[in-house]
Amino acid sequence: MSQGRFLNVASRLSEMSMKIPGNVAVAQPMSYGPDGKRIYKTITFQELDRNSDRIAKKLIEHGVRPGMRLALMVRQGIDFTTLVFAILKAGALIILIDPGMGMKRMISCLAEVEPDGFLAIPAVHAVRVLMKWRFPKARHNITVGRRWFWGGLSLEKIVQTDWPGPILVETQPEDPSAIIFTSGSTGPPKGVWYTHRIFDTQIEEIAKRYGIKPGDVDLAGFPFFGLFNAVMGTTAVIPDMDPTCPAQVNPVNICEAVRDWNVNQSFGSPALWNKVADYCLNHEIQLTTLKRVISAGAPVPAHLLARLKRCILPDGNVYTPYGATESLPVASISASEVLGETAEKTDHGAGICVGTKFSTIQWRIIKISDEPIATLEDAEILPTGQIGEIAVTGPQVTQKYVTRLEANTLSKMKDAEGRIWHRMGDVGYLDEQDRFWFCGRKAHRLETERGPIFTIPCEAIFNRHPLVNRSALVGRGPLGKQIPVIFVEPKPGSTWDQTTLTNELRALGKSSPLTESIEHFLFLESFPVDVRHNAKINRELLKKKVDGGCKR
Repeated sequence: MSQGRFLNVASRLSEMSMKIPGNVAVAQPMSYGPDGKRIYKTITFQELDRNSDRIAKKLIEHGVRPGMRLALMVRQGIDFTTLVFAILKAGALIILIDPGMGMKRMISCLAEVEPDGFLAIPAVHAVRVLMKWRFPKARHNITVGRRWFWGGLSLEKIVQTDWPGPILVETQPEDPSAIIFTSGSTGPPKGVWYTHRIFDTQIEEIAKRYGIKPGDVDLAGFPFFGLFNAVMGTTAVIPDMDPTCPAQVNPVNICEAVRDWNVNQSFGSPALWNKVADYCLNHEIQLTTLKRVISAGAPVPAHLLARLKRCILPDGNVYTPYGATESLPVASISASEVLGETAEKTDHGAGICVGTKFSTIQWRIIKISDEPIATLEDAEILPTGQIGEIAVTGPQVTQKYVTRLEANTLSKMKDAEGRIWHRMGDVGYLDEQDRFWFCGRKAHRLETERGPIFTIPCEAIFNRHPLVNRSALVGRGPLGKQIPVIFVEPKPGSTWDQTTLTNELRALGKSSPLTESIEHFLFLESFPVDVRHNAKINRELLKKKVDGGCKR
């Protein structure tokens, strides 16, 4: 936490090391023992704090200076968490990138930010050396695992050295702490500039909103959220899963970890919780210690919230925060509020209510525009209930991109007080309770001869059909004359006749003024989804399927 005018978010780990030194900070699944029980590798808060001191000291000794950029490419677990705090303690920046985006895009993104070093597994270092012309500044490197023909430091050897005492570069609130890349699910991945104030605000707001406290045990289903655990005094239990493919999780492993550690909270993608809920309900399993589930990355349907609530403590709840890499958290809503009030409105085309804003956020709904807006005063602020583009400001809202710099002009604007507002790229409206109702991505809206059509309200009408798992609205043709087309993903294992289902969907569409003009339907066994959460529908890929022709 801040000491005078200094703020280095890694100081929070040291505070937890003093308060709860012997508590387990991270538990990482290993093999199974002779008794069939899972064996875990663990590290306490004190060990985590001191190991990160050792690494930070060694980085500084080898020339790492405040502001240098270090790419962290290590699998989720103890080493990943330790290295994050080591980099922060040394005053350097962490470069975080989603490996799910693919090798070619990942290398391109890394080259754009010009890393001063890599803290990575051997395979990454091999690529770094073979493509050294792409990374000419990368001279400060640590290998996590076996070091081969390259130089640099070995993590294994560093953590065996004597503890040098507390290491903490006294950074200021607006000093950089990280460059985190967007997933690229709705455009090229962009490097987002994080500061220590942003991380610090995120920690404060998340802990306060959800009642997270030292001693809690979290199943870390998403690596980025899992980083917050150590600074909140929460044990992070790493699940046995590939974090880049949450939709392929084995639910047995999730249930096993919850029971082994009496997990009382967990963050994960809707795709992950869909698999877990199905498994638990089919096998009559209740996760009796789990009282708080947080799920984000895509809209979480009400039916999943209802199923998931049945799997956890009776007085527990599921929460769906709203935000983006550029501004997180923005708003949140509980499953109880969704199921008790907003779900019925969603089903009839009102959009998805993502709840009330966090205390540090201010928001406005502005008239939709695809052009740059220099200042908030240049934007047209819309009244309550009118659909527009959401813009937000607050201490957790990032100020700029450091790659794809043209995105700054399109996504950022200032107000009269000099604050930066971020245009989320989402459309929706505020209700009388100052809750935001999400109606889709701005880039996914259709511009037809009858006016704009928004994805989420329209899709909700067709999702009411008992054979529809989900639907996706895309447009064919030029802006202003787009023809709406609905892609349909039938429920897995269902039996249906295409002609009959098409006629039923067309009739369902006629029942609402939102969808009465939709005549064209296409069917897919499964939809393409985003690489980070495996939950957002990739409408860009679907649109390519209709650009060459539209069939009923």
